[in-house]
Amino acid sequence: MAALLLGAVLLVTQPQLVPSRPAASGMEPNQQELLRKAGTLGDDMQDSGATNGSAQQLPQTIIIGVRKGGTRALLEMLSLHPDVAAAENEVHFFDWEEHYSHGLGWYLSQMPFSFPYQLTVEKTPAYFTSPKVPERVHSMNPSIRLLLILRDPSERVLSDYTQVFYNHMQKRKPYPSIEEFLLRDGRLNVDYKALNRSLYHVHMQNWLRFFPLRHIHIVDGDRLIRNPFPEIQKVERFLKLSPQINASNFYFNKTKGFYCLRDSGRDRCLHESKGRAHPQVDPKLLNKLHEYFHEPNKKFFELVGRTFDWH
Repeated sequence: MAALLLGAVLLVTQPQLVPSRPAASGMEPNQQELLRKAGTLGDDMQDSGATNGSAQQLPQTIIIGVRKGGTRALLEMLSLHPDVAAAENEVHFFDWEEHYSHGLGWYLSQMPFSFPYQLTVEKTPAYFTSPKVPERVHSMNPSIRLLLILRDPSERVLSDYTQVFYNHMQKRKPYPSIEEFLLRDGRLNVDYKALNRSLYHVHMQNWLRFFPLRHIHIVDGDRLIRNPFPEIQKVERFLKLSPQINASNFYFNKTKGFYCLRDSGRDRCLHESKGRAHPQVDPKLLNKLHEYFHEPNKKFFELVGRTFDWH
């Protein structure tokens, strides 16, 4: 299942509609006012706009996480919708101080060009686990709609390790085994950062200090991979998008072993790096992981008022 989650969909990202400079002429009035208050909307940004009526907009929706939860799969599936304009890269505006210090004008310049009827979406998985981010997002737009995709916490830990392991391998740098990270003196190493990222209830409590639960839609990452269409339908409804994505946009690739996308006659799948196998882990160690997350998972279920099929 872990490999399926990582390999769900395509690598191809959505291109910008117009290769022009940052514009604000097509901005909603409330966004213009927000930028003026921040002192980041200059005369050049007010006057410059694409000739076809498109403009860069601050995001009305952000995919906030979780890391290795299936955020790329979710974004690419959502990008099938004609009314969605997705930022090409992870922006890291709210969690990286260097970026945040540039202000909302810089953030706006990272967004794709879109038409007034389109919804701008940004994805940065690190937002969910960054303590400062919820308040900063709320300061920008307290009415923003947030998407959070989660998967089995134990599987997420293994995926987290796998990504870093392969990054080191590509650079021909040695990297310790997962057992060296997970165990310390025969006990689970609770200081391992990957474990902390899977304590969903801790991070969710921080977000709920600033946003009501109705503003956060939780996507079941495991179900998204097993049967993506129903999960994407829920996302469409949450974002108040017209139902444009349908079952024919998804097909199971028997060779790869996971779902890929079919868009306007083109078949495409996620990059092969998203389908990497997890390391072999001793069953006893896996049981330790499952036991460790048992109570935190229960707290998360109570917090959000729903359950998930996790160990």
